[in-house]
Amino acid sequence: MDITVEELKQRMEAGQALHLIDVREEYEYDADNINGKLIPLGDLPDRLDEIEDLKDQEILIHCRSGKRSETAQRYLQSQGFVNVRNVIGGILAYNEL
Repeated sequence: MDITVEELKQRMEAGQALHLIDVREEYEYDADNINGKLIPLGDLPDRLDEIEDLKDQEILIHCRSGKRSETAQRYLQSQGFVNVRNVIGGILAYNEL
């Protein structure tokens, strides 16, 4: 199940505690980020231990446009994460709000 950038922004502005993961590269994150935890897509398999305690919680994943985060979403689901949501359109769509 995906999440729109509008819903994400509303939830962030409401001060909700979110588990937001950014799967872009570090240089992309440094240039523009919305305070997600940076775990580049290529590093995800080696860094699962950092988010293991979130297996049963909602995780929101974003990237630049939504493709890498969709890949990360499928990967995490294959590893037993049950509530992984892809941010549709990524940071490009978020920045258009």
